[in-house]
Amino acid sequence: MAPIHIDETAGSDDTGNGSPDQPYQTLGFAVYSSTATDTFLTRKDPNATYEEPTQSSLKKAKKTAEGIEKKRKKQEELAAREAKEQGEAKEKREKLLEESKKVILTEDPALPKAVKSKINNLTSLRSQRVRVSGWVHRLRDQKGIIFLVVRDGTGYLQAVLSGTVATTYEALTLTLESTVEVIGTLQAVPEGKQAPGGHELIVDFWRVLGAAPGAEDAFTNRVNEKSDPSIQADLRHLVLRGETASSVLRLRAFMLSAFRESYAHYNLTEVTPPCLVQTQVEGGATLFKLDYYGQPAYLTQSSQLYLETVLPSLGDVFCIQESFRAENSHTRRHLSEFTHLEAELAFLTFDELMDHIENIICKTVDILLANPVSAALIKQLNPKFEAPTRPFMKMSYVEAIAWLNEHNIDRPEEDADGNVIKDEQGQVKMGPHKVGDDIAEAAERKMTDFIGKPIFLHGFPAELKSFYMKKIPGTGYTESCDLLMPNVGEIVGGSMRIADLAELSAAYVREGIDPEPYYWFTDQRKYGTCEHGGYGLGVERFLAWLADRYTVRDCSLYPRWPGRATP
Repeated sequence: MAPIHIDETAGSDDTGNGSPDQPYQTLGFAVYSSTATDTFLTRKDPNATYEEPTQSSLKKAKKTAEGIEKKRKKQEELAAREAKEQGEAKEKREKLLEESKKVILTEDPALPKAVKSKINNLTSLRSQRVRVSGWVHRLRDQKGIIFLVVRDGTGYLQAVLSGTVATTYEALTLTLESTVEVIGTLQAVPEGKQAPGGHELIVDFWRVLGAAPGAEDAFTNRVNEKSDPSIQADLRHLVLRGETASSVLRLRAFMLSAFRESYAHYNLTEVTPPCLVQTQVEGGATLFKLDYYGQPAYLTQSSQLYLETVLPSLGDVFCIQESFRAENSHTRRHLSEFTHLEAELAFLTFDELMDHIENIICKTVDILLANPVSAALIKQLNPKFEAPTRPFMKMSYVEAIAWLNEHNIDRPEEDADGNVIKDEQGQVKMGPHKVGDDIAEAAERKMTDFIGKPIFLHGFPAELKSFYMKKIPGTGYTESCDLLMPNVGEIVGGSMRIADLAELSAAYVREGIDPEPYYWFTDQRKYGTCEHGGYGLGVERFLAWLADRYTVRDCSLYPRWPGRATP
């Protein structure tokens, strides 16, 4: 019989079979795997020659083999015991389930009639019998007492099932995200205990309205916090049921309400411009084009032009509207469809425009922090949040270029056609910023994060901005501004608009824009022009700053970005 081979370096006790090509790694395991008549050859490594083991090493190996055998038997005994216990537990469970089917709950007509209520209105109903419906958010069985946390979209309620109500088939097979109706007496939690709202429902009757699946198709097997981002995106409709995602959306609702309150305070009127347009605002390269009854049309990039048209009739105006950008960008602050808060104001200067933007931002934050519900949401999502200090810092474009160079924040070098230049190793060549460069998002964010407070970046070169922006007289710069916030970057872009008809006409020619489709916009300068300005605020970006979210995708109900239009 061929000897059994052992290589202490290259061998393996897991995959080896004792042959010269697949040796074991240890003599002890080789002895354990062999018969009494087998012989052995060992070596230290593949460069050494095989030799017979010494008697002392064989003696030691036999003890090792005995230990392995004892361990194997112990594992077999343990596995057998566990299998038996599992079998008994399964049998006991099946018997319990069969018995539970005999338990039929009926609501006791002698008890006081339950008051139907949403969870957020329960506090005033303590000590009364109430009826609540919702989804099972959490579920815990503790020695026959079942603790549920029920969610109805307005809040969370702990419900306690004990006694008969905890022994029904529905109770024993209840799953997360099932919908239930629970009825019972609402009691304040005992001192030293905690529960959502400071109370819990002692259930005397309940029923399942819609059972959710368990086992492999259970909710937590479909999606959880550790799921791949692509899976979370596909299952966004389920992700939204989580506490964090729902809190972000709830804060968004409060935020939009606070913005509207701020605009009312400053006497701006809300209007609703169209999303289907036949003009461009921010350049044709980022337009979503579509066929509109045989005519070319686009999804709007901005409602600014339409807002300007109602200044003479409604005065200062704003809108909260979806905007669309066909920009193949996958950064954490870009969306193909986003909520655009835009405003236009008449008879003001550039400094007054920046003051207005600052007023709206700070007024909105103050409203949110004054409301205990929205303030609690901010505290939950962004514990370190502090209202921005005023006045906001102002930095010109030229000053920003100098700041970036002083702090060695470089930009990718480009050729005459705007293509990034790479070195011989294929690495992007970096160089200092110069006046005329479009400051990249990464550099802008580094500067903002370093300074650590809101910054009005203003006075951009005309060639970097849209055709409608007013120039600073006698310069090549515009009366334009971006408001930058730490951790997010730009959240507002604004400017004074060209008020002079001749200057606007020249801008059409310079940009190669056919003025005919813009006749209604041009008429604003023809029939009584005025100095006016406006801005656009990215709602998702503002929310990302407020709630400390890494990406704006978390701040949209169903975010859209290149390649993503579902669900």
